[in-house]
Amino acid sequence: MPRRPAAPRRRVRADRRRTPLVLVLLTLALAAGAVAGLALGPVRIAPGQVLDIVIAGPRPGAFASIVWDVRMPRVLLAAVVGAGLAVTGAVLQALVRNQLADPFLLGASSGASAGAVAVIVLGLGAGLATSVTLPVAAFAGSLGALVTVYALARRGGAMTTGRLILAGVAVQYVLSALTSLALVLAARAEQVRSILFWTLGGLGGARWDELALPAAVLAVGTVLLLGLARPLDLLLAGEEDARTLGLDTGRFRAAAFVLASLVIGVLVAFSGAIGFVGLMVPHAARMVVGAGHRALLPVAALGGAVFLLLADLVARTAAAPEEIPVGVVTALVGGPFFLWMLRRSGRTEGVAG
Repeated sequence: MPRRPAAPRRRVRADRRRTPLVLVLLTLALAAGAVAGLALGPVRIAPGQVLDIVIAGPRPGAFASIVWDVRMPRVLLAAVVGAGLAVTGAVLQALVRNQLADPFLLGASSGASAGAVAVIVLGLGAGLATSVTLPVAAFAGSLGALVTVYALARRGGAMTTGRLILAGVAVQYVLSALTSLALVLAARAEQVRSILFWTLGGLGGARWDELALPAAVLAVGTVLLLGLARPLDLLLAGEEDARTLGLDTGRFRAAAFVLASLVIGVLVAFSGAIGFVGLMVPHAARMVVGAGHRALLPVAALGGAVFLLLADLVARTAAAPEEIPVGVVTALVGGPFFLWMLRRSGRTEGVAG
């Protein structure tokens, strides 16, 4: 067996030594971002007072109600959704072997939104039933979109960056058109507001009684995906090499697609379509701790939680008292980042995209 060159070995060892420090720093950043998210808003509360309220627990009082009933669920949902989108983005990039993959760009978020909108327009479930039908429909839409994009990108030969992006954009346009059609045909103002929420993304409707499902799906999904770290590393290194080492790439890819779609679908059912988190955060994490998924996935999870928490803070304070949809904030940051990566990818492949 050929020996690995010394330089890559040194780089891998340096990445491994750096990972614990990065995890500690991101945990501190997440704690600081959470305190800022609880303190800032139309009513500003001093950080020290926020900590006193959190330590004291829920109790009567105007500031305690703002912190515990209004801002805390929103901060927690932002952290859960950001972590989930970043982790699934990293996994999708390994599955399609392309760093431009993202739940939003590959149509998974749009598919989840279309599934949720179909439940609203068709009236499939009401009250308690909606809390079940919405995530199920979002999961089905997310999985259908991902499978369609992958099949289109692979059809007729090797999958290039240009083919993948074109397939993702095409599927995204079709799903967006269906969502817009549902918006036009919506009979009630309440339906219109709900459809706009899933189109633009938002965390303003976060409630304590709706946090358990997305948090549980994120925790279980991340643990399972961490268990797939080695097969993901093999697949990222090359399909032929992965097969040679005993990995059934077809079955593994199908199972990982289903798992990623489940996480994306459930999260989008509670947050709407929020783009570019799964593109930017894994790429930044990979630059810091390397491409190994055992370190990449937890770093991406913490990084995604910090990023979306801060994006939501900007969304609700930058134009106060008006609130900007958080999907608009992430798109303003992610759009230029995507164009930079597309240009870089085109140079690497020797094509224009």
